[in-house]
Amino acid sequence: MKFLSLYTLILAGCLMVSACNKTNSQSTDMNDNPLFSPSALAFEAPDFNAIQIKHFRPAFEAGMQRELEQMKDIASNPDPPTFENTVVAMEKSGQLLQRTSSVFYNLTSAHTNEKIQEIQKEMAPKLAAHSDNILLNPTLFDRVKTLYERREQLNLDTASLKLLEDTHRDFVRAGAALTEEEKERMRKINERISSLTTEFQDNLLAITKERAVLVRDVTRLDGLSEDRVAAAGEAAAERGHEGQYLLTITNTTRVPILKNLNDRSLRRQVWEASAYRGIGQDNGIDNRPIILELAQLRAEKAELLGYPNYAAYNLDPQTAKTTDAALAMLTDLIPPVIDNTEKEAEAIEGMMHNEGIEGDVKPWDWNYYAEKVRQAEYNIDQSEVRPYFELNRVLEDGVFYTMHKLFGITFEEREDLPVYHPDVRVFNVYDKDGSQLGLFYADYFERDSKRGGAWMNSFVSQSRLLHKQPVIVNVMNIPKPAEGEPALISFDNVTTMFHEMGHAVHGLFSDVTYPSQSGTSVPRDFVEFPSTFEEDWAIQPGILENYAIHHKTGERIPKELLDKIIAARDFNQGFDTQEYLAATMLDLEWHMLETGEIPDAVQSFEEQALAKYGLDVEAVPPRYKSPYFAHVFAGGYAASYYAYIWSEVLAADAFAYIQNQGGLQQKNGDRFRKYILSQGGSREAMELYKAYRGQEPEVQHLLERRGLETGQ
Repeated sequence: MKFLSLYTLILAGCLMVSACNKTNSQSTDMNDNPLFSPSALAFEAPDFNAIQIKHFRPAFEAGMQRELEQMKDIASNPDPPTFENTVVAMEKSGQLLQRTSSVFYNLTSAHTNEKIQEIQKEMAPKLAAHSDNILLNPTLFDRVKTLYERREQLNLDTASLKLLEDTHRDFVRAGAALTEEEKERMRKINERISSLTTEFQDNLLAITKERAVLVRDVTRLDGLSEDRVAAAGEAAAERGHEGQYLLTITNTTRVPILKNLNDRSLRRQVWEASAYRGIGQDNGIDNRPIILELAQLRAEKAELLGYPNYAAYNLDPQTAKTTDAALAMLTDLIPPVIDNTEKEAEAIEGMMHNEGIEGDVKPWDWNYYAEKVRQAEYNIDQSEVRPYFELNRVLEDGVFYTMHKLFGITFEEREDLPVYHPDVRVFNVYDKDGSQLGLFYADYFERDSKRGGAWMNSFVSQSRLLHKQPVIVNVMNIPKPAEGEPALISFDNVTTMFHEMGHAVHGLFSDVTYPSQSGTSVPRDFVEFPSTFEEDWAIQPGILENYAIHHKTGERIPKELLDKIIAARDFNQGFDTQEYLAATMLDLEWHMLETGEIPDAVQSFEEQALAKYGLDVEAVPPRYKSPYFAHVFAGGYAASYYAYIWSEVLAADAFAYIQNQGGLQQKNGDRFRKYILSQGGSREAMELYKAYRGQEPEVQHLLERRGLETGQ
């Protein structure tokens, strides 16, 4: 049900036309505010030339009022409840609120400022209360409950039956069956959680800016390419430090430039700037009290609803279903991962000792010396590789090329639609029959106004009920080149472009009736499956050689170098997987706490949680430490960070299957589109997978994908 996302990421809703009485002043506001009516642009794409910050607050307020009036009409309908007059009517509600939130919450992540953050802080508790006003409405719940209890007699199709069952589940999980006293407490919990997660996100953005490392002496940047040095110089100048160099901090603990910096003391400085965020060192900003309060509130919320802890509550509707199932898969992976990591550490320390560096490998050394080991084992120099990965070539001759070969779709850039930042590009997306599927926005370069990471959002979600076609955006944080220089990107960013396009086609190919089931409206531990599946195409020789072309000479990547890149794919996978597992176990440990078990100190809890699973390794810290773990303390992945590797099991199995069926052929893409990408959340996730694959996934393909087979 659409209202559930109010408790997770951003407000999701549906579109509907419904008139309600307004005063003359409100009518004037509506006429002046572009958010009050659907955009006249193609596919109702947001009109960023007309939308101003001042429009959001009144649009939110009116949108909430409008939707509550619509819900009141549904709840007070004198006719007996039917699927049409109750569930479908709710699906049609909230046009103004959805339109406003879809634009606003993309800006809060991709291009924010103090005024937007101020509105976000103000609206977060109001939106949480608004959701509670709907999901805790006893009259509305009675209508849904009546239908749910008669569901077998309603003769609903599969998607409609699932929508009814999900709607009833969402009411119950929100607290609709609680006593009035318990409902009041639930409202307060939700309001406070919403405020805290917003505060965490705002703090993290401020901290990331503050923690950037300023370098005065350019010789300390030895090892970085000329274009990266130039970009660091421009970044410093933009912040008023002309003649100096700014090294920005990414969202994860490790920072990509660590693999290139020859200055060990600077590597340590950059790593510590990343690893010790949010503990009171940055203008007094300390996320630890927020973490402890969130853990307490989430545990209390779960217990109110009859669950032992928040992890049990959150996994109940996922494909994993239980914490035991998630833990079983994760703990089975830990031994082979640690075995691989220890072997990698031996090779790295051997390289260090050869260069006169004694002692154990430190976290700021790992990627630097791992790169040297990679060069020694595979004879790959990243400075030799990067010139073959120019961003636009990767996008058009890599990502778009693959989507065309696999699904028959094509992309055509257009420059007439307004965008929220000059770096954003817009593309028409055409189906194989020439009809237009929707629009795709690409926002790839990092900036101070954007949070870290990469993600996909929908400005408009597909729905046959509402006659909507998708408008999708991919956002990343690729370092922007100096003015006039080509955007040469790492292979990690190449695979992330493929990954995010996987999310994009999940939205673009959606072919469902109900907006609540559109596109990526699937369980958390299923949503990363289509995106991870697309990653593996980036390394396929027939695709890689099509986009890996030298930006100066125009020569295709030499076969010898191409073979080395493919062979090196499994390199450092022990480290990569262990840092991910460490963050995953941290997430679950925080959310398996009961109300009486919340610790006093964040750091000591982290140490104990990692030691519990043998993951307390200094050289391999968690991908995210708690004070900057935005996925779980600011986003929608609380007790769900495991979803990435759970989805990867599906992705690895599906990719192995498609290779056995002939690989990159449209017939294979059509099958994947038919059974997975077009279905959204209209059927149970694992049912979709088994319909596509013919069986449940085999975990062995994941181990092969990561090069983690026991005994390797």
